[in-house]
Amino acid sequence: MKEIILAYQGEMTLKGLNRGKFEARLSKIIRWRLEPLGKFKVYQAQSTVFIEPKEDGLDMDEAFRRVSHVFGIVKMSRAVECPKDFDAICETAEAYLGETLRGIRTFKVEAKRADKTYPMKSPEICRELGAYLLDKHHHLRVDVHNPQLEVMVEIRDHSAYIHGPKVEAAGGLPVGTSGRALNLLSGGIDSPVAAWCMARRGLALHHIHFASPPYTSLRAKMKVRDLARELVEYTGNCTLFVVPYTKPQEYIRDHAPDVLFTVLMRRSMLRIAERVANKLELQALITGESLAQVASQTMAALACTDAAQSLPVLRPCIGMDKTEIIAISRRIGTFETSIEPYEDCCTIFTPPHPKTNPTMEEILAAEQGMPDLLALEAEAAENVEKIYIRMGGEEDDLL
Repeated sequence: MKEIILAYQGEMTLKGLNRGKFEARLSKIIRWRLEPLGKFKVYQAQSTVFIEPKEDGLDMDEAFRRVSHVFGIVKMSRAVECPKDFDAICETAEAYLGETLRGIRTFKVEAKRADKTYPMKSPEICRELGAYLLDKHHHLRVDVHNPQLEVMVEIRDHSAYIHGPKVEAAGGLPVGTSGRALNLLSGGIDSPVAAWCMARRGLALHHIHFASPPYTSLRAKMKVRDLARELVEYTGNCTLFVVPYTKPQEYIRDHAPDVLFTVLMRRSMLRIAERVANKLELQALITGESLAQVASQTMAALACTDAAQSLPVLRPCIGMDKTEIIAISRRIGTFETSIEPYEDCCTIFTPPHPKTNPTMEEILAAEQGMPDLLALEAEAAENVEKIYIRMGGEEDDLL
């Protein structure tokens, strides 16, 4: 009896998106995620991805976990296939789930008859299979409201499938179906969550990080690399661009009004990020900013920041409070790394009383007093370090 994985794509995710593109991208991502584990057959029918092991001894637990992180899949189950003969369905259900049934006290049967030509209707399948299992397990009783186990039967075009309850998966859209973007990845809690949120809406992305040695340490950079590595199971392979930002940051510190430092720095970072994104033909920037969380994230400050460059700036955390962002970071596995106590260049040189409502006039006036800033930004953009992040593999560092 060979176990397979059924991965269900949500019908709602297909609206506004070419179905063929959606399904082709989804299958490609799943094959790529499973390739290190061995040979699997991956195909689609009736809004479901069927994942069958083609070799003995493959790690189905790890395969299930990997597929559960693929955006575009809303629910999953481990199942067995059998002929669309009711006696075969009964025998397969007992063989596959009998051990579980012996350890519980209540169950119910759910049936889905996608093949409407099948002679038994769903209520009849539930009733007759339930009676068969009750006859095999006299200690059981049916509980249709709160059973310990749901025995699921799916009658599809070519076969029947028996499995336990479906489990929630990642949801969203397959990575790459909505375009490509560059995520500003700091060492904090918010920016990894922002990356996850936008990847979930189908964006393929790379990351950019600003390092300011000696004010920030090598360990701080490695922390950001670790965050990118933790995200790669959701986002797919990516590149982390590390910008040597010390010179521009010191220049702003030494030549700009103290109260405008943070907004001027954020504008500078976005200009550098735009340069890197344009080289890669990326279509947007992503940040982890949340409205009014800090002085540089007020409406006025964000307006000044966005005006520094021309790419769209996507802020999926903008309407979340910190509690919501932390909950997502725990869920996706980045929280513990994010709270490691290593420096972030966004927090060094921070003035004690930054201006919360800067105007474009005073920002532009301050930048006119820094004639060498654009050249320093161009130099930083040309000297980025590239760290290639690969799922399940080692990273290659290129200078």
